[in-house]
Amino acid sequence: MLELHRTHRAKVLNHSQVEDSLDRHGWSASKLWNVANYHSRQVWEKTGEIPDHGDLKDELKTHTNYKGLHSQSSQRVLEELAEAFNSWYGKRKSDTRANPPGYRKKNYYDQQGRRVHEEHPRSTVTWKQNGIRHDSKNNRVRLSKGANHKEHPKAWEYILVEYETRPGVTVENLQQIRAVYDKATGRWELHLVCKDEIETPNAPGNETAGVDLGICNFAAVSYSTEDADLYPGNRLKQDGYYFPKEIAKCDDSGGEEATRLHHKWSERRTHFLHSLAKHIVERCVEKRVGRINVGNLDGVREDENGESKNWGRHGNLDLHGWAFDRFTNILTYKAKVEGIAVVEVSERDTSKTCCVCGREDDSQRVERGLYACEVCDAAFNADVNGAENIRLELNQSNSESAPSLGGDRSTGWLAQPGVNLHDLSRGFQPRTEVVDCKP
Repeated sequence: MLELHRTHRAKVLNHSQVEDSLDRHGWSASKLWNVANYHSRQVWEKTGEIPDHGDLKDELKTHTNYKGLHSQSSQRVLEELAEAFNSWYGKRKSDTRANPPGYRKKNYYDQQGRRVHEEHPRSTVTWKQNGIRHDSKNNRVRLSKGANHKEHPKAWEYILVEYETRPGVTVENLQQIRAVYDKATGRWELHLVCKDEIETPNAPGNETAGVDLGICNFAAVSYSTEDADLYPGNRLKQDGYYFPKEIAKCDDSGGEEATRLHHKWSERRTHFLHSLAKHIVERCVEKRVGRINVGNLDGVREDENGESKNWGRHGNLDLHGWAFDRFTNILTYKAKVEGIAVVEVSERDTSKTCCVCGREDDSQRVERGLYACEVCDAAFNADVNGAENIRLELNQSNSESAPSLGGDRSTGWLAQPGVNLHDLSRGFQPRTEVVDCKP
């Protein structure tokens, strides 16, 4: 059996009845975030270290703002903050524009520049199993209130929410609920996370595919049936340059507009990664692939001494926004549903070794996107060459050098792989189709 977690979006039917309670909890989540953020900054200034979520929980579990939410909901806020600080910590040396997580508030000033008051945005609130009671027959959930919002701190009080999902969705084995405020509509909605178990299907076939992850081409995929695909990362790079500039223009880095831009940027990146993984898995099913080899990129950001590599100003921005770990997890998840195994293999020397004759030479990658072998006179796309070496598990060979595959091997598919571009409405499509659909 394969365990899956699915998220269903649901409309709140009794919104007018629960809006005030959800608002209060959304504001409480912002206040707790700010308190924990201030504490983390203080620790950072004194010790040079970032407290993890366990340290934050121990420090703030008796704080009054911790009691504004159910205990597990408060824990989730602190976990998200710790994740945000860790992300900033990894970027700060190479990306001078990287800032630590901001405060969730918006300040208002009078004509003399004096702060009049501040407002907190409605943050997403997460309830885990201990804070949920689900009435599946009537499509209702009871969400436990924080102690600060009860008439008596120890009373069992809850927010009773009636919901509606899209037709055909059955909400069972509810594991988690996120209340998300949609600023465009001014309404709350629920994201219902359910656990599902399905029979693990048989693999579509016995073939193997290789995936080489990169920056210009986010992924290059080689199939054993002499076929290859390229997936340019232009969309991610464009967003990576656009959104930081727009966020930098905001008066308050933790304000409402900056928060909206961060959220939109995150959603677009998530959509790209899921669309890419889905398209690759669908192609693997077509090609009867039972195993996907993915290049293991551990250590790509550090040199031999553990220091961050300097890839240049734009290269550092691209590399440290490179979500290869997250993508590999998404690909693994989607491949399992189709019975396909995903295996991480070493990608050492795969970019400078000819997949046809096995010659290893840095100079053979003569320019961006072109790989030319002086021994077998083969010329092909450099990223596809890396993907093919990963498919063949170059470094798993018992011999010291890569085995020769024969000089008469056809390389046309290596030189002219299919190119798939990302369309926001349709996912990944062949380049000709995307071009044709433009107005």
